[in-house]
Amino acid sequence: MKKYYPNEIELTHYLFFTGKGGVGKTTTASATAITLANSGYKVMIASTDPASNLQDVFKTELTNKPTEIKEVPGLYAANFDPVVAAAEYKESVVAPYRDTLPKSAIENMEEQLSGSCTVEIASFNEFANFLTDEKIDKEFDYIIFDTAPTGHSLRMLELPSAWNEYLDENNSGPNCLGQLAGMGEKKVMYEKAVKTLNDPEKTTMMMVSRPQRASLIEAARAVSELSETGINNQNLIINGTLKNPNDVASQAIFDQQQNDLKNMPEILKQITTFEVPLRPYNVVGIDKLNLVLQDEQPEIQLKEVEKNNYESLDMIVNNLVESDKKIIFTMGKGGVGKTTVAVQIAKGLINKGKTVHLATTDPANHLNFFKTDDSKLTVSHIDEKQVLKDYQDEVLSEAKQTMNSDDVDYIEEDLKSPCTQEIAVFRSFAEIVAQDDSDVVVIDTAPTGHTLLLLDSTQSYAKEVQRSSGAVPQAIVDLLPKLQDPKQTEIIMVTLPETTPVYESTRLNEDLNRASMAHTWWVVNQSMLATNTTNAELQARAQNEVEWIQKVKEISDNHFAVMPWEPDFEKSHLNI
Repeated sequence: MKKYYPNEIELTHYLFFTGKGGVGKTTTASATAITLANSGYKVMIASTDPASNLQDVFKTELTNKPTEIKEVPGLYAANFDPVVAAAEYKESVVAPYRDTLPKSAIENMEEQLSGSCTVEIASFNEFANFLTDEKIDKEFDYIIFDTAPTGHSLRMLELPSAWNEYLDENNSGPNCLGQLAGMGEKKVMYEKAVKTLNDPEKTTMMMVSRPQRASLIEAARAVSELSETGINNQNLIINGTLKNPNDVASQAIFDQQQNDLKNMPEILKQITTFEVPLRPYNVVGIDKLNLVLQDEQPEIQLKEVEKNNYESLDMIVNNLVESDKKIIFTMGKGGVGKTTVAVQIAKGLINKGKTVHLATTDPANHLNFFKTDDSKLTVSHIDEKQVLKDYQDEVLSEAKQTMNSDDVDYIEEDLKSPCTQEIAVFRSFAEIVAQDDSDVVVIDTAPTGHTLLLLDSTQSYAKEVQRSSGAVPQAIVDLLPKLQDPKQTEIIMVTLPETTPVYESTRLNEDLNRASMAHTWWVVNQSMLATNTTNAELQARAQNEVEWIQKVKEISDNHFAVMPWEPDFEKSHLNI
């Protein structure tokens, strides 16, 4: 792989940096912007990431208007908050109906417009404003976006029925429909924006990934999704490759990275790839951003870090036994280790004498998870692809009986959203919980608060209008009250000791609060601070974790545990 030097690459006018949370999109996009500005270009960088730390990175207060970064002549930045934009948009759609529709219908509309799909559209609205603004287009040599629209949102925008009124008859059941209600006047602007995105002479997608299997799989999915919409001008940036391993921990990380890169999805091997080596410092401030893409790096400055004796996962397991919890979920963004934590919790409960039903979406479920009495363990594997297909088939079958082909196309695209997959998987989990064949059910994916409120409001609305298709199954109806009962249920938040995973977990935490769902415990997974590495780069990374572990401590009111980073973590705990 070639090292990433932006001023040595032929770049297009628009650059979109995309990738899953925590891979370094903001850092890479910001360093690119500074490098180009230092080369004499006039550059604009804008972020629409809800977890964006662009203000922190530049140490400058930003708004949704271009703000000059005084330390870097020629560089301007803006920070959009799509969550706020989505909230304002939701109210603009719902407000006209508050006095004409029953309360249950209003609640259903509000929840339909509360999910990630609506935030995506709000984000795209900001993209579109910039992409179609002729003044901005002429003023800047390069316009850089931190976070790109997903292929799903772009496909949705291209469908005729996406622009129908929200209250058109919808028998499709609980999903994310309605996110474009009332935006018909912006259709021309959106079409121009999509055309710009599809133009390889104007736009490049810069896919950012960590050199790790989960991150690379997510990058491959995004590359495929965007290609389906005609966006094929894509580059891949591998961020955080470790060089010069010199102890057990660093050698294990180096071997894991090289193996994952060697076995990356084939679709990623077909696009131009660059790398950015692992940096031992937090990339905050102009000075650090100037350094991150350079070959010469400053000498690592280590400081004495007091090692806290953080509680282990055993403490959480003991509490779950003492409080006699019946349903336990692990929750968190992709790649934080939900499955491995769920397995460890199940193992701990079995060692305490509990019988456990472990429900997992992990494909390695059929392997021997434990070196213990397996008579106490029942394992159910949820095939995410299959349950999603079954749910899609069920909803589409009903839709085809009453809708025209354009509307069916829209339903079909909407059913590809993360929201719909979560509902489909959760239906399967609900059936497992309803079986009640063990002391405890441990599930490695929790539903978000939005999903539960969506299911709940849809159930109420279904009764109101007496619709039958897409109805909420009885197993879910029975489960919803249990999930709000702290005596029966515990949702354990899993995160990593890094900026974006903690910010994203905080938003999930707020989502659960909104849904009144029982949750107390947090697990900070894969902590380098909890190891004894002697590698200077890893030691520097470890000391950067302190701030984020402290943040989790505050959010959780000291109800947290820390799991140390381990080589081949999945293999050691899942016998993969």
